[in-house]
Parts: sequence; C-alpha cells; structure tokens
Amino acid sequence: QVQLVENGGGLVQTGDSLRLSCTPSGRSFSNYTMAWFRQAPGKEREFVAAIKWKNLATDYSSSVRGRFSISRDNALNTLYLEMNSLKPEDTAVYYCAAAAVSGFYGRHMDGYGVWGQGTQVTVSS
Repeated sequence: QVQLVENGGGLVQTGDSLRLSCTPSGRSFSNYTMAWFRQAPGKEREFVAAIKWKNLATDYSSSVRGRFSISRDNALNTLYLEMNSLKPEDTAVYYCAAAAVSGFYGRHMDGYGVWGQGTQVTVSS
C-alpha cells in the first residue's frame, strides 16, 4: 500500500522556523507534482504550496509566500516544507500529497490522489 509519511511538526513560538518532510513508502513519486496542504480547527483544508517534478516550478498560497519554501530531493524521494517567520495563524495539521496523475500541477485537492496522515504544527503567540 502506498503511503506518504510526514515528519517534523511540533510546538514553536511566533517567529520560529520549522521544517517538515514527507517520504513516500511503497513507490516513488519523482515524476509527479507534490504539494502541502493544511487544515486548521474548524476550517477547510487549504492549499499551501506545490512543486513540479520536472522543472521544479513552485506555487505558493498568498498567506505563506515569502515565508515558506517547498523543495524536493528526487534522489532521496523526499519532499520538504521549510517554514520561517511562523505565525499563530499557521497553526494547523499539515498534509503532504502526491498528484493522482503525472501531468497534473495545481492547487485543487481533487488533483491529488495520495495523502499523508498529517503532522500537527502549533505556533504559540
């Protein structure tokens, strides 16, 4: 069974940094767009960032652009999310996701077919 396993969440203070990682098990997603989403309590899951497999083009939501950085190491089959200048409103469960088909690149959840179990990020004020 294909799984995505996230690591790196935790409790930090405003202004701190944190790095999340996501490692697939069962197969490689080196030819697929991968992304990070998050879901805060009482809110819908929202797009955070995505990265293409080929030219490593990236896309960010306006709320994290300039503070977060998505990257991937295809040789290690690992996806990262570097989060800087964290704010209390960044508190959420963060999920990594892999595109359902190799040609997909976008923000819509429906385009992602494999999801991780999520990792909690809590930013205290």
